[in-house]
Amino acid sequence: MELRFYYDVVCPYAYLASTRVERLAASSGVACSWRPILLGGLFREHGASQDPGAQMSAPRARLNALDMRRWASLWEAPLRVPAEHPRRTVSAMRLLVATPPERRPALSRALFRAYWVQGVDVADPRELDAIARAHGLDPACWRGDEARAGLFELTSEAARAGAFGVPSFVVVDDEGGETLYWGQDRMHLVLAALGRGASPRQLDDETRARAGARERATPGTRVRFFHDFASPFSYLAQTAIAPLAARRGVALEWAPILLGGLFRAIGTPDVPLHSFHATKRAYVRRDMQDWAALRGVPLRFPSRFPVRTVLPLRVALAEPSVTPHLYRAIWVDDRPVDTPEALGPLLEGLGLDARALLERAQSPEIKQALRRNTEEAEAAGVCGVPTMEVHAPGCAPALFWGQDRLEMAFAAACGWRAEVDRGVADLP
Repeated sequence: MELRFYYDVVCPYAYLASTRVERLAASSGVACSWRPILLGGLFREHGASQDPGAQMSAPRARLNALDMRRWASLWEAPLRVPAEHPRRTVSAMRLLVATPPERRPALSRALFRAYWVQGVDVADPRELDAIARAHGLDPACWRGDEARAGLFELTSEAARAGAFGVPSFVVVDDEGGETLYWGQDRMHLVLAALGRGASPRQLDDETRARAGARERATPGTRVRFFHDFASPFSYLAQTAIAPLAARRGVALEWAPILLGGLFRAIGTPDVPLHSFHATKRAYVRRDMQDWAALRGVPLRFPSRFPVRTVLPLRVALAEPSVTPHLYRAIWVDDRPVDTPEALGPLLEGLGLDARALLERAQSPEIKQALRRNTEEAEAAGVCGVPTMEVHAPGCAPALFWGQDRLEMAFAAACGWRAEVDRGVADLP
């Protein structure tokens, strides 16, 4: 087997991945091939925006910045975002292409440190030449046609493998089959593909241990779980969050919201998945299945999508115990839940008075509660679902977005606070 690591020095998440990828490969007994590419060129291959951040809503941009800082803190990786970020890295990436493969990891780490720790402008030829000489390289090597062509070819290779961003990892099996994973937060899935799989319990324990968090939360700690049945990621999160809360001694508050209403308020497309280009959309669908397999739960994309969820959200507010059953109806059994006629038999099957519950779900109090939850989510800075709002005694509330941040959120519930959450580091 082989592990291919595609990266561009301009990406902070690629920098974070670079601090761990060699250990990951070594622990699995496989070779790691460092493959420098040009992120802007990869975007062009897919017809994507050269500045994905420009398309983000303000709440999402803020949570992304928080997330980056939190990962750096969790992994004890120093991180200083340059005021001029993003800086041009085409020359630096050509230098890496021109570097012999066996020397490329060390030079890559030096360039990542220069950009993300030392504040060096790697677009400055003088700075780049000095780094090249320090590593025993002729500075002229990155200025030729061979380096230019090599960077173009590696970028095209990454695109052919299905990469649309960095860091990307491609696991090549013994038969030559390739499987791509995107993001430093998918490195545990890479480990699984290399034959060292982990359970959700192990993922939680490892996150908590690395964060230095306690086994159990301080009494009075609670997590408010913003969710909508329309989201497959909310489905995945809700399969795991209640057992996780019980194990860590955290009170769990279910907070159904109308995701479409939130999206309209903050300027996000009603169905973000439909706004992705085809390659990213296909990857995200497969990623859902990867997480379902990791969490040991079934997942079947509904034939009616997007799902209309106003009625089931109101029912869940009126009777929270039906929440997991409604999620299963949509994301496993492919049952309609958007009308009283469809919901009635499901509720009766749970031993509930369907007629009375549906009448209560249409009451002004329940309708107002759903509006209030949605407005409170917007006020808190929520950009999507699922989002966990961690409330711990003596600490400011902390938001964690995404079912893949469950373990991080519960580390925070058990006492961990990243530097940015303690006011030690500022957001870029």
